[in-house]
Amino acid sequence: MFLSLRAEVEDALEGALSAQDFPTDDLGIEEPPDDVDSVLASSVAFRLASEAGAPPPQVAGQVADEIDADDLTYVSEVQTQGPYLNFLPSDAYFAATLEDATDESYGALPDRDTSVVVEHTSANPTGPVHVGRARNPIIGDAVANVLDFSGYDVDRHYYVNDAGRQMAVFTWAYETFDEADLEEEPERDRIEYDLVRYYRKGNAFLENAPEDEVEAAEAEIESIMQGLENGDDEAYERVSEVVDQVLGGMTECLARLPAEFDEFVKETRFMRNGDTDDLVSRLQDLDEAVYEEDAWQLELDDHGIDKNLVFLRSDGTSLYATRDLAHHEWKFDEYDRAVTVLGEDHKLQAKQVQTTLELLGNDTAGLEQVLYSYVNLPEGKMSTRRGTGVDLDDLLDEAIDRAREEVEDRLDDRIRDDDLDDEDIERIAHQVGIGAVRYDIVSKQPTKAITFEWDRALDFEAQSAPYVQYVHARCCGILEEAGIDPETGMEDVETAVDADLLETDAERNLLETIARFPAVVDEAADDLEPHQVATYTREFADRFNAFYRECPVLADDVDPDVREARLALVAASKHAVANALSILGVAAPRSM
Repeated sequence: MFLSLRAEVEDALEGALSAQDFPTDDLGIEEPPDDVDSVLASSVAFRLASEAGAPPPQVAGQVADEIDADDLTYVSEVQTQGPYLNFLPSDAYFAATLEDATDESYGALPDRDTSVVVEHTSANPTGPVHVGRARNPIIGDAVANVLDFSGYDVDRHYYVNDAGRQMAVFTWAYETFDEADLEEEPERDRIEYDLVRYYRKGNAFLENAPEDEVEAAEAEIESIMQGLENGDDEAYERVSEVVDQVLGGMTECLARLPAEFDEFVKETRFMRNGDTDDLVSRLQDLDEAVYEEDAWQLELDDHGIDKNLVFLRSDGTSLYATRDLAHHEWKFDEYDRAVTVLGEDHKLQAKQVQTTLELLGNDTAGLEQVLYSYVNLPEGKMSTRRGTGVDLDDLLDEAIDRAREEVEDRLDDRIRDDDLDDEDIERIAHQVGIGAVRYDIVSKQPTKAITFEWDRALDFEAQSAPYVQYVHARCCGILEEAGIDPETGMEDVETAVDADLLETDAERNLLETIARFPAVVDEAADDLEPHQVATYTREFADRFNAFYRECPVLADDVDPDVREARLALVAASKHAVANALSILGVAAPRSM
């Protein structure tokens, strides 16, 4: 309803300004502070004061006089407060919000008939996913979710680097060494943990082996790279045997978050189909193309980039950036928009790619990047047996273990009488533990570096995932106590309830917060900032908890009609918080 009210306010302001021959290009619409009763306000009088030759408060009064609130559906009154115009919500606004929000798809926006590909994670398939890179799949998945929920046709892609030197080294090592040559056992019983030992063994060999043996190995590695460049099927199949196995294990790890993909797009695809060769030819024809230091490069100084883009080696092999350019042109052919989630260390590369695509004649208006800083762990809080870093699996295991302890510690303090068995506790531990990791990471602005802190992430009382998840569980508990199945029985509360009976400040504040959810989704999608949804969930949880404290739903002395209205409000709250958590990729537990 907030979006409808906003549209109504925009129309009313434009009409009022036009009637007084004022420009309508900037309406100054904003959300007022919490201590103001209105849902929306306008500061347009500030802008018009000089043109009107009157102080802003007087201009605000003139504009307000031109608006007849009786002609509006969702606005009950237009008040002035100094230079501001305040738009107060009508009873119809609250009634429509309550009706809309009792639908389980509440917050989802209409189909925009626009296709978007979101490329994220795309970690090199050389071993387990490292926790430092965990922000990419978590942010990427949330970006895809919020775009999907806001009406875009979204595909989630993982771009597989299967053509670089790393994969040639990995393939050579996998074919060269036996299990007996490896000095360590796999850290986990999953394929990427097994195979990464070959990759480590191969790199150690290349650093330490006798020179003649290293030369022979390097020749074989080079032949694999040349075979891929020439589209040789045998080279492709050799590399794919390693890549596909490692990638299979990595995707099992990512599925724990969960982060899933519609397509895995391999680099070699654009080498084997001729796109890379075609691209190289067109790059060489550009005025910016030079052959320096035994490589073809683009000089991009005139375009504000002081580092050349190398796109072809002297031996005729392409580079990652070259193939990525072909990949992007393919995206432009297939999708209306292309969003890529990248670590901050790829900022220069992203700028080089966009500039080069433009030099090649591509319209890059639909190309967008979401850049993020890496995740750090507190010193000494976690370690691995090899001491070189923390894998994402380690972090998720630790989160589940800590969440299990927290849930078990709270069993005696639970108000609900639904006895939890071991299976329930394990389910909740997974939902809360992994939810805490995702929420803590996605709730921060991507460009800000973060240190993951367990005490903060798993705090049931503070503004964390468990704090918000508990609101959903509480909604489910109230509905269940009323004899309503939260999953299938929502139609039981979708009766003709009277929203006018929800008249306390706590009830109205909660309804106003619910009403804003679709607008939060819309703005988060426009800005590619899912952390806005996380911010909303914290405010929502505060508002719901205030309602829960002040407005009993099922107490014996509650009027039956008020009871039904409050049950509808609880159902609406459940849908809003469940859908918001779903966008963030955080589970909404039915019980905690």
